[in-house]
Amino acid sequence: MQACDSRPLTDKNIMNNSNPFLFAQDFTLALFVRGPVDATTKFFCVMMPEHVSADPEPSHCDGQCADSAAMPSLTRVPAESIWLQKTFRGKMGSRNYKIYVPTSYGREPLPMIVMLHGANQDPDDFAAGTRMNGLAEAARYIVVYPEQPQSANAARCWNWFRPGDQIRESGEAALIAELTREVMSTYNADSTRIYVAGMSAGGAMAVNLAVTYPDLYAAAGIHSGLPYGIANDAFSAMSVMNHGSTDFQFELLRKESEQRAYRPLIAFHGDQDNVVHPRNCDDLIRMNCTFAVSTQSASRQISTVATEDGIYGHTRSLSYDDEGGVVGEQWIIHGLDHAWSGGDSGGSYTDGNGPDASREMLRFFDSISLNTGGDRAVSA
Repeated sequence: MQACDSRPLTDKNIMNNSNPFLFAQDFTLALFVRGPVDATTKFFCVMMPEHVSADPEPSHCDGQCADSAAMPSLTRVPAESIWLQKTFRGKMGSRNYKIYVPTSYGREPLPMIVMLHGANQDPDDFAAGTRMNGLAEAARYIVVYPEQPQSANAARCWNWFRPGDQIRESGEAALIAELTREVMSTYNADSTRIYVAGMSAGGAMAVNLAVTYPDLYAAAGIHSGLPYGIANDAFSAMSVMNHGSTDFQFELLRKESEQRAYRPLIAFHGDQDNVVHPRNCDDLIRMNCTFAVSTQSASRQISTVATEDGIYGHTRSLSYDDEGGVVGEQWIIHGLDHAWSGGDSGGSYTDGNGPDASREMLRFFDSISLNTGGDRAVSA
């Protein structure tokens, strides 16, 4: 048992995240290490200006969409289930999205997950890779997949790092929250059991939503994501993705922590991730501890290491607040690169050799809900 904030940050970790020379150095190194395609994708994922259009690309499918033969994980759900393409239009802009409704749905309140894809992905790809629809059918969840268009980001990344997208009632955070509320109303979703999850840039945006809309989302599932508020422009975003955050940034978060709510997080990260440094997963849990625990006390953390035949080993850590509530559940997958653990090869950025992240997220969500006062309730 140890304090959640036990990992020391040495002088080697401290850097100027807004230094353009460091940004250029990182990008140049990425060209040699990862190749021009990955490096350029990462570059465009953080280089879009603030004024880009928020309008979605034209929908290619109105109403109910047929499953694609190239998406095997979608074809494993019952034929009677609903897989719809829709468009949301709100005060902050518009987005296409897809929604999965389980076969057993009968207008009764069901829990709902908002799934935010990563770079160069779309709802069909993300649904196939995570196999979330098949799991949602069995667990009776509604699943919503907002789509980031290229008009908003050249690599289809959610703009998690821009200041206007990190605060309540502003930017993409507000747009996704509006979309969430509209789908909740349309499908009579259980307002105490709304969750958000994402991969990479989508994971970072899911963190933004969990922090800024704690009255809407009961918990968040983050895969290969980043902490809240540790980047405010393209330069700092690239640096944090490559190296992690600094003590200085966490001091700023600590000063603001009294104004921040938190939600329980379950986070997955591969220790061989060369796109988003795995240190970001440690920082994400440390961030939630900062928001959750008073300055007079420290959170507890219990870790277990597991190995199983045929899949990657992992280290699973549980963090608790002063009252014994779950602050975070962290999975470090040993040998996993930048990929959804336990995912289906029918989608991009997946690795079927890891523990099933989608199944574990649903297990985590099943234990957490909001009560009528807007606070979290965690069942044993």
